[in-house]
Amino acid sequence: MRAVLIRGKSDDKQTLGTLELFDDAGKELLEVKTLELDWQNNERRQSCIPKGTYNVTPRKSAKYGSHFLVNDVPGRDMILIHHGNYHTDILGCILVGQAHTDINGDGYRDVTSSKATMKKLLNAAPEGFTLTIK
Repeated sequence: MRAVLIRGKSDDKQTLGTLELFDDAGKELLEVKTLELDWQNNERRQSCIPKGTYNVTPRKSAKYGSHFLVNDVPGRDMILIHHGNYHTDILGCILVGQAHTDINGDGYRDVTSSKATMKKLLNAAPEGFTLTIK
């Protein structure tokens, strides 16, 4: 199973994107919106991660419940794909949601329905996937 995250609009706080999940035959299974921090030279807890290809595995924690771990990120560790809505919920990880909308009126687009979207992604890829970030 593989996924492609295509980064789009980026500003002083965050980067919007779209993640598409494909089965082994190349059929698209799911498309979700993503929210990451903006690029800050891969600074820990301040930046999105570098473009590239990563192995993503399932993980559980008390804070996020079931989610994913992005493995072998150069110079970084504990990069997660987890639920959350706002750029203030991110410390270098990737949030997933159904749509990009300014939920809280701060002028920045957030991701909606994050917990439900995370559940869909976990159900579609229970064993994890290979993630390519473009």
